[in-house]
Amino acid sequence: MDDIELNPLTTKIINYLNDHGIGYVERNHAPATTCVDSAQMRGESMDIGGKALFMKANEKFSLFVLSASKQVNSNRVRKILKSQKVRFATHDELRELVGVEKGALPPFGRPVLPYDLYLDESILQNSKIAFNVGMLTKSLILNLEDYLSVVRPRICQFSK
Repeated sequence: MDDIELNPLTTKIINYLNDHGIGYVERNHAPATTCVDSAQMRGESMDIGGKALFMKANEKFSLFVLSASKQVNSNRVRKILKSQKVRFATHDELRELVGVEKGALPPFGRPVLPYDLYLDESILQNSKIAFNVGMLTKSLILNLEDYLSVVRPRICQFSK
């Protein structure tokens, strides 16, 4: 690794992957706050980007991950969560509950983060997944099968 100070969540994810024997490609880059910027910095297609959204419904937060080239369909998320209302976490909630800035949320639920993880079918269209790993300046790229073996998400369809 380069001499970049890792935040606790980034360290936890890297240790989790290493403990499970999961290989990955690491990319250090300039701060990338959007999916377009992240894909360009990684030198990868936006399609393999795992866009992680932290959403609240029924007084509970959940993580939703879809291809960075797609948009979330809030009506489908409401149905999945059986809720009339759903909203995105605020910047303050992201910092307080997860310890990250907007754009740095990694696509990991339990046991890394204490939240349910929902994965959109759009992620399954590629052989790998790329994401900012708790920092705007560090990305990981994993083989999709390896990623799925350690995150065990609920797979749904909520993109458009």
